Amino acid sequence: MLKPRPRRTSEAMPGLVKDLPGFAHIARYRANGRTIAKILPGEYYVTRGQELLATVLGSCVAACVRDVTIGIGGMNHFMLPASGGSADRWGGPLGKATRYGTAAMEQLINDILKYGGRWERLEVKIFGGSKVLARMRDVGESNIRFVREYIAREGLPLVAADVGGASPRNVLYCPHTGEALVRRLGAVRHADVAAQEHSYLRDLQGVAHGR
Repeated sequence: MLKPRPRRTSEAMPGLVKDLPGFAHIARYRANGRTIAKILPGEYYVTRGQELLATVLGSCVAACVRDVTIGIGGMNHFMLPASGGSADRWGGPLGKATRYGTAAMEQLINDILKYGGRWERLEVKIFGGSKVLARMRDVGESNIRFVREYIAREGLPLVAADVGGASPRNVLYCPHTGEALVRRLGAVRHADVAAQEHSYLRDLQGVAHGR
């Protein structure tokens, strides 16, 4: 679906929507006349422009949140609900462990509010949480349960959800309009996503145990 290879934001890439401060590390590129931001595990991104946000999800979950009036919004991508302590010190470029659900949700929502969104105008869509790690505990189900409980506890409207099942997903989201396109991936990509997530989960667990 998204043929061009992601590239980093650069002055040599004309036509890109100007990104908000603090998101220069996110891979962004042009395709079919649109700016597309590629959200990897442990990342999140917020935009005020008419950008598309793209990610590939297996057991991970992405929450897409936006202000329905002014169109500012974003997407996160997290692997586990919480770090369990010491791994909170393992922050990304923004200094927060946004690879975990609690921080990923808080940082995404806080930045939407910081750049002009209003709490009472927010809506949420959630994607992912499939069972791709066959020989491990159901990480996907834990992520789904966490994000649903978080949204309910915060009193935010959940307007769409495509979660669970056994297939990875390619998600394309436009915060400006709220539109989302979800494509289930086949067996070849299933194996790739499972291998990537297994490696990523092993890294998270190693950090949590101080390795």
